[in-house]
Amino acid sequence: MLSRAALSCRGSIHGRCLLSRVRTTVSSHMKCVPASISARQWSNIPFMTMPLIRSHGKPFVHRSELKHAKRIVVKLGSAVVTRGDECGLALDRLASIVEQVSVLQNQGREMMIVTSGAVAFGKQRLRHEILLSQSVRQALHSGQNQLKDMQVPVLEARACAAAGQSGLMALYEAMFTQYSICAAQILVTNLDFHDEQKRRNLNGTLHELLRMNIVPIINTNDAVVPPPEPNSDLQGVNVISIKDNDSLAARLAVEMKADLIIVLSDVEGLFDSPPGSDDAKLIDIFYPGDQQSVTFGTKSRVGMGGMEAKVKAALWALQGGTSVVIANGTHPKISGHVISDIVEGKKVGTFFSEVKPAGPTVEQQAEMARTGGRNLATLKPEQRAEIIYHLADLLTDHRDEILAANRKDMETAEEKGRLAPPLLKRLSLSAAKLNSLAIGLRQIAVSSQDSVGHVIRRTRVAKELELEQVTVPIGVLLVIFESRPDCLPQVSALAIASGNGLLLKGGKEASNSNQTLYRLTQEALSIHGVKDAIQLSIAFQVNTREDVEDLCRLNKLIDLIIPRGSSQLVRDIQKAAKGIPVMGHSEGICHVYVDNEASVEKVTRIVRDSKCEYPAACNAMETLLIHRDVLRTPLFDQIIDMTDPLSFYIILELKTDYYYVQVKIHAGPKFASYLTFSPSEVKSLRTEYGDLECCIEVVDSVEDAIAHIHKYGSSHTDVIVTENEATAEYFLQHVDSACVFWNSSTRFSDGYRFGLGAEVGISTARIHARGPVGIEGLLTTKWLLRGENHVVSDFSEQGSMKYLHENLPIPHRIIS
Repeated sequence: MLSRAALSCRGSIHGRCLLSRVRTTVSSHMKCVPASISARQWSNIPFMTMPLIRSHGKPFVHRSELKHAKRIVVKLGSAVVTRGDECGLALDRLASIVEQVSVLQNQGREMMIVTSGAVAFGKQRLRHEILLSQSVRQALHSGQNQLKDMQVPVLEARACAAAGQSGLMALYEAMFTQYSICAAQILVTNLDFHDEQKRRNLNGTLHELLRMNIVPIINTNDAVVPPPEPNSDLQGVNVISIKDNDSLAARLAVEMKADLIIVLSDVEGLFDSPPGSDDAKLIDIFYPGDQQSVTFGTKSRVGMGGMEAKVKAALWALQGGTSVVIANGTHPKISGHVISDIVEGKKVGTFFSEVKPAGPTVEQQAEMARTGGRNLATLKPEQRAEIIYHLADLLTDHRDEILAANRKDMETAEEKGRLAPPLLKRLSLSAAKLNSLAIGLRQIAVSSQDSVGHVIRRTRVAKELELEQVTVPIGVLLVIFESRPDCLPQVSALAIASGNGLLLKGGKEASNSNQTLYRLTQEALSIHGVKDAIQLSIAFQVNTREDVEDLCRLNKLIDLIIPRGSSQLVRDIQKAAKGIPVMGHSEGICHVYVDNEASVEKVTRIVRDSKCEYPAACNAMETLLIHRDVLRTPLFDQIIDMTDPLSFYIILELKTDYYYVQVKIHAGPKFASYLTFSPSEVKSLRTEYGDLECCIEVVDSVEDAIAHIHKYGSSHTDVIVTENEATAEYFLQHVDSACVFWNSSTRFSDGYRFGLGAEVGISTARIHARGPVGIEGLLTTKWLLRGENHVVSDFSEQGSMKYLHENLPIPHRIIS
């Protein structure tokens, strides 16, 4: 292994410096002159002090386990290594691949490369030599036109391989040298695996190279190999087809007990039908026995193997104990990190696994939700309401079962100690919560009677040509929620009422609660045969950024993503969901502004409720803005007890008793300037604490308060406490937030409290729904035009028809 000092200074390997040296090497070998690399470029690739250890046996079951792979074979197909003109090498791609392999090698892994490219490199070199050997006199005598039409003779593949092999290896050596890594060339033929002595020699050589931290570069010796035997792919234990490197990589990986083969090609992975054909779908995970569900196309534009050969080789390697991933190594946006992403367990390409999951995949669940949602939308309004009523009854009837499941989740979370107090509180269910849920669901059932198919506009476009705009479901909703199991029945009821398909993703911390609530939801849906409309994925948990990115790849199946969780989760989803709209808010930075004409009693009650009633909620107060005239007044003393400069106390009234709740203060810059001994100064005025903490800042006027809210707020919920109606109305009209209140707690920003029954979340967006989102926010519209042999040409200047555009009364009916 290299010393850390040798890895301390990394150059721009992927930049022009390396490529210029590489191109010099290529040019040198084309002229039959040995290349020389005068400068040695060092690298600070991350160094792992603890070596990776894995006993080879069965292949990995899940992608997430690939990060434990120690011995890895990277197979580079001809389409990856060669240029589009099939004559010469794709130096940019090759440099990127070498960089990724070097990073993994210097992390303590054992990397091997099975490469194509010798024929292409040799073809480029021989063509160059043939053109140079043409007589200048002959070229001049031929004339300019004939010179343009000069044809290079067809070159025999073995000759090209012989001419290109040394140059290809010199290229690899030049590239790996930049990372202080040594590479060694090994050329093999069928006999090297068929003859027992040669096979042992090959095995020993490779093990010795790996022991010395050298990257073996392996290829079939195309200069001497005989023509491929038909149907000879991996027929026996010691048989390898030399017609393609896929079989070579598989045979080598099993022989060397490799943990993983990464097969790079010019397609994203294995599709169920030829890529580019209609409805071709990328297969995320392929299992033995699934070959019948795949229609293979033709082979790549270059090389000897096709996708069918890759699958055969992959399944053979899988049976031998080596995991396999087939992925795209040519796409410019992903080729620079494809190998690293695969080893990190990201969903890239097609992963081959022996263990088939018991349930459907996420993609299959989304498709089921699409079909089920369409069936749900065709039900009569009273049928959808009946499902929701039944679900509300089930929550009450099975209360003990639900609470028992929730206790298991709570005990597990408390034992592991991984959940922050706010998330732990959100995880908890109670009889009171379930009762409130049931009440809210019944409210949704009532509202659902006039939701889907509601006519919102009618227009007589022309005689006997009438247009209607009606409400319809959005399609398939993906709702991601952390900790809060009560979210599952709420969102389910709203999806049922609005006729949307629903894919639910809950955190594993609430798995028992979610499973129980989902089973009851399925029971309610069954009364009208639409169980598939709502899906809960239990095999997939939302825990990492990679998980979020995987969800956001379902852009052809998901119409709207609604995240309900931490601000970090929401931000990750908004960043990753480039093709799917996201409805929600990334932060809940809510303000309460105490005006200089505020009532003492109202201030203390509203501030107390906004901060202390449920500090983990997104609608809890995070910043208290105080008019400067309120400082050093009895009102200020009622809010804050400054006997302790690091905290203040708010009286929380409960029945006839009084409890003191300590809330930690973070002073804003202006507030700190008014105090001799101030609390800790806030690090940022844009902070969502989610606990018994808040920021206090001083403002000079209502205009100053509004400016502060616009600069540091999150457009969620903001409150003014004042007795001056004109000041209050000014605040209500000028604050640009989803919810703006006067003399009311921020905690009223909630779908249940607004009378919506429940909410799928609170949106701070300005397109479509805003604020607490109920049924209306989950609907869109479509236009229905009913005519009688109408055509547009009849409305031209010479036509017989005229546009009327008359508004018609809206009937009190539902269109099913």
